[in-house]
Amino acid sequence: MKDLYSRLVLAYVTLLSVLLTGLGIVLGQFFALFGEEHADLQWKYWIFLIVVLIAAFILSLLMAVKMMRQYAGPVDQITKTAKQIARGDYLARTSIEDVTMGGTPHDELVVAIHQIARNLQEMSMSRTMEKERLNTLIESMGSGLLMFGREGAVNLSNRAFEQTFGFRKDELVGKTFKNIRLPDDIESLIEDVFMTEQVQEKQVRIEVDGKISHMSVYGAPVIGIHGNWLGIIVVMHNITELVRLEEVRKDFVANVSHELRTPVTSIKGFTETLLDGAMMDPVVMKEFLTIIQKESDRLYLLIHDLLELSGVEREGFSLNMRSVRLKEIIDDAYKAVSPNLARKEMALHIEVPGDLIIEADADRLVQVMVNLLTNAINYSRESTTIRVQGTDLQDEVLIEVKDEGIGIPSTELPRLFERFYRVDRARSRDSGGTGLGLAIVKHLVEVHEGTVDVASEVGKGTTFQIRIPKHHSGRRS
Repeated sequence: MKDLYSRLVLAYVTLLSVLLTGLGIVLGQFFALFGEEHADLQWKYWIFLIVVLIAAFILSLLMAVKMMRQYAGPVDQITKTAKQIARGDYLARTSIEDVTMGGTPHDELVVAIHQIARNLQEMSMSRTMEKERLNTLIESMGSGLLMFGREGAVNLSNRAFEQTFGFRKDELVGKTFKNIRLPDDIESLIEDVFMTEQVQEKQVRIEVDGKISHMSVYGAPVIGIHGNWLGIIVVMHNITELVRLEEVRKDFVANVSHELRTPVTSIKGFTETLLDGAMMDPVVMKEFLTIIQKESDRLYLLIHDLLELSGVEREGFSLNMRSVRLKEIIDDAYKAVSPNLARKEMALHIEVPGDLIIEADADRLVQVMVNLLTNAINYSRESTTIRVQGTDLQDEVLIEVKDEGIGIPSTELPRLFERFYRVDRARSRDSGGTGLGLAIVKHLVEVHEGTVDVASEVGKGTTFQIRIPKHHSGRRS
């Protein structure tokens, strides 16, 4: 496409040619005045006229080209810059020297073009930044998000939704909520929002890839600035952990109530029986008081373990860390449980290097070992052996407690460290357990930045494995 300068030159040449041709025709009318006898003079006049016209044409063309170059050239340069800006190249600029005409630059036009380019560049950058922020915000949300247009087709989704339901973005955009086959409860909520144009919210239970999840689903209409309907937005927040914690809280309250009610009921019943006259019989009174004492001890242990577990879980709980020999910790735990071992005629076999040193809270680690050994004693047959082994694993130590007890079914292992959870409730109560020992073990090992695992085989025994780093970093697990 020709630029302004070329078009002007072409137009000027055409116009000048027409004018000079017309002028030649007009002047040619005077040839008749010479007559035929002056043919040579007429021929000279023709030559003179043609030379003059050609000279005038060339001179005028040169002057026109020069003037057009001065005036049309800068405009053409500015036009090119404007076209570049229109195509999105907001960095395009026109130099002041390029548009100077006879010493007078197109200052105002150039400044205006440059200002437009700067404004558009700033607007483009601002828009790009806002778009990036919005995309980052949407993709970083922990909650699933879907946005539907007014026709019910998906306009937008985020990574959380795609990962939760196993979709890809290209499988969602442009499809209606009916086509993508969401769970029935979520589909029902979306349909209600479309029908009523009102905010809808509900908690739903869904199953994805065999896993049960609980979602809090919030749907709301999207209304434009001028009140026009744009579609709806649906936010799905995963509350599975909150539901689980609520269930744990309910179970904890129910278990505490049950565990407290049993000894309190016994104490209350035997006390009332004594007050009703049984205290007059010394033998009966002694028997009842023995039972009351036993239930009181059990109640005391339960409250003690509850306070102990609460203290370990409390924010700000600290350990008294120092370098200790693992062998000394195992020996102290052995002394604490030796009466129980003797009662059941059991043996404790210890295999721990005497020079194995770790950084730990000695009292808390003794408490962990006492709980594990007590648990092994209570669930083992008489005249069996418990083995405690300590192994140096460079940066950490491995402590294993193996018994030859009744074992634990594999289905029960995942819940073994829950509060008040018992594999055999009747046997646990008979042994004097509160159901909190292993929960305390788990929390004390975790504040030592360690882990505890269990492996068991029914009828052959159970092995608890504790891994604790040799050096404590000071971070709570």
